[in-house]
Amino acid sequence: MSDAHAHHFNGRVEDRRLVTGAGKFAADWNLPGQLYAGFVRSDRAHAEIVAVKVDKALKHPGVKRVYTGEDAVRAGYTKYFVIVNYPGRGGQHLIKPPRPVLAARKVRHVGDALAMVIADSAVAAQDAAELVEIEYRDLPAVVSAEAALAPGAPQLHDEAPGNLAFDYESGNEESVKAAFAQAAHVTRLKLEVTRVAPNPMELRGCTVRYEPKDGTYHVHVCIQGINMMRRQLAAITDVPEDKIVVHAQDIGGSFGQRSAAYPEYCMQMLAAKELGRPVQWISSRSEGFMTDTHGRANTVTGELALDRDGHFLGMRLDWIADMGGYLSATGSASHTRNPATCMTGVYRIPALYGRFRLVFTNTTPVAAYRGAGRPDMAYVMERLVNQAAADLKVDPAELRRRNFIPKDAFPYKTPTGSTYEASDLHGVLERALKFADWKGFAARRKKSEKAGKLRGLGIATVIENTGAGLYPRDQVEIEAGANGTIDAYTVSQSQGQGHETTFGMIVADTLGVPLERVRIRQGVKPLFGNHTGGSRSTAGAGSACKLAALKLIEQGKSLAAEQMEVEPSQVDYANGVFQARGEKKKISLSDLAAKKPINVMGEGSFGSTFPNGCHITEVEIDPETGVTQIVAYHAVDDCGNVIDHTIVEGQVHGAVAQGAGQIFSEHVVYDRNTGQLLSGSFMDYCMPRAGLVPEIHMQDAPLPSINNALGVKGVGESGCTASMPSLTNAVIDALRPLGIQHLDMPLTPAKLWHAIRSAKNG
Repeated sequence: MSDAHAHHFNGRVEDRRLVTGAGKFAADWNLPGQLYAGFVRSDRAHAEIVAVKVDKALKHPGVKRVYTGEDAVRAGYTKYFVIVNYPGRGGQHLIKPPRPVLAARKVRHVGDALAMVIADSAVAAQDAAELVEIEYRDLPAVVSAEAALAPGAPQLHDEAPGNLAFDYESGNEESVKAAFAQAAHVTRLKLEVTRVAPNPMELRGCTVRYEPKDGTYHVHVCIQGINMMRRQLAAITDVPEDKIVVHAQDIGGSFGQRSAAYPEYCMQMLAAKELGRPVQWISSRSEGFMTDTHGRANTVTGELALDRDGHFLGMRLDWIADMGGYLSATGSASHTRNPATCMTGVYRIPALYGRFRLVFTNTTPVAAYRGAGRPDMAYVMERLVNQAAADLKVDPAELRRRNFIPKDAFPYKTPTGSTYEASDLHGVLERALKFADWKGFAARRKKSEKAGKLRGLGIATVIENTGAGLYPRDQVEIEAGANGTIDAYTVSQSQGQGHETTFGMIVADTLGVPLERVRIRQGVKPLFGNHTGGSRSTAGAGSACKLAALKLIEQGKSLAAEQMEVEPSQVDYANGVFQARGEKKKISLSDLAAKKPINVMGEGSFGSTFPNGCHITEVEIDPETGVTQIVAYHAVDDCGNVIDHTIVEGQVHGAVAQGAGQIFSEHVVYDRNTGQLLSGSFMDYCMPRAGLVPEIHMQDAPLPSINNALGVKGVGESGCTASMPSLTNAVIDALRPLGIQHLDMPLTPAKLWHAIRSAKNG
């Protein structure tokens, strides 16, 4: 690989390590003398805990200690870190009920942990957990957010009357009333954005070691970033942040589910200190279904008001978000501020109002999940726009054209307080229509009809904000060493996004050196900066990589000037070599670093970016079986400057498959009466397979961002945001000739078959 771009043919930098089994994941951190944790979990959705009897478990061979909710309360591990700190309607704040890290008085969902067994093997811990006897006083359960808001519903937390955790609003209610009063037409839809289980390939796991010499906890865990994890663990346990060291190398997927400091990790901290030995816990897949945070789970009623010419006048949303039994760190933000930020979508809508209610139910807590509220918002908006087009008998692309924010209106201040950066929505749409041969659809539909299939055309034009973080700036440290290697240290953690390739390319390209000389080191040094999430890594940490590399060149120039006995202003740099201007004297970066390693810090504050795009899809439905096939997928995306096209494609492919999985098959289901989880394994929860999504045809339409040093806009979530509405719109388009106007996800063969049968039978 002579030049920095040669890696295109060799796959990503990290792939060889990962595909040859040389990766290091959460379960690979094994420490000398470690003990093993097993958890006793509630087998019911809602009950008071009368007694937890641990005698039999303690007698089991190999058992060292059994902890219960009383231990969690005694330690004071009862509060939970939540990032929302802004007020809601009428100045009311989010209600944050206490959550002991082992349930103490009550269990609130199936899988709620109420005891932890520590033993000298994982099997012994598991066997002993079966021997813990729990006496419950059963309580009625409620598993849907709408039902939880109804009068007389079972109450989960004394602190949250009516099960309402937060009542939030955005926009202007009065202006929306006025807009609806003068509307020629109103389109209304009630939509479910179903609850999903993220199911990363790697199971959740953690190993904790306590170091009595300096009172430090070493936490080896699957994460999205060390700083966010440390801050949360400190908030729950009151251990100072600088006494918590988080270790992670490779992470097998995350999708928002890895942002949280889970209760199990805090109990392991308690046990590791008390027992003086490291404690390991690795989840099982069924525990994952029950206890890893879920995603989405929104019920939204949307109304769109239009004038006689099909111009949007106003939109009103009534958004009910299911939080599960407890708040997660991120769920309350991703279901209030995130959708509100891009509530106007890509359209000029003068009047907007959204009311967002966060509700407790007897289910697994809900957190951020790929896109974190932005795909949900795009889904609602794009379903409404397509329905309005059908109501008014206007081409859906034409209705969009009429209502787009025009190019000369950017930067555009939205009615809900965001400022969109430069976008060319019309340009992206026209490109996509041509790319997907929109005009040729009628002929393709006829051909499908001849074969006995229903064919549908779907479109979604979307925008989302990315890159906001908990920390106001991102730092990257670069060290040029004696052996010619350049180490770049970052706290942004890859869970499969290919940071070692992307960040490596940024450093290598800026320095003009081969990529194989650059090593990206994640989470090794305690730097300031954000975790990986919200499509922010390249805009934030990537920009910091570039600034650090430029700083390395500047510092190198003054050191080289000393060596060559010239002024720093007389030194030029290119491709790893410093040269005195007009003289033969030169010195390479590696020779310079051999005398003394050069160390620099690059940092900056990088604003949100607004990637946008248009995805056009076609489906064929077999009316005899209800099976849908995606037969065409065309995506035109503006994700700003592209660093590595292969990585961008990988991100889009993965996100589209996740969106398609939710639309066609994935669905977490609880029994309405008992609150039992009915989809707790891959037998009952259908994940997307490789064959679900055909070849995705992609085009870039980059308008560089001015909010970061690279001109990039995030891309990691856009495939989810656009695929969900585009695919559903395609299915509804195929069914509309039968008189079917609306169906909720998941669009399973059974659901479609029944809908087609009843439509045909009138």
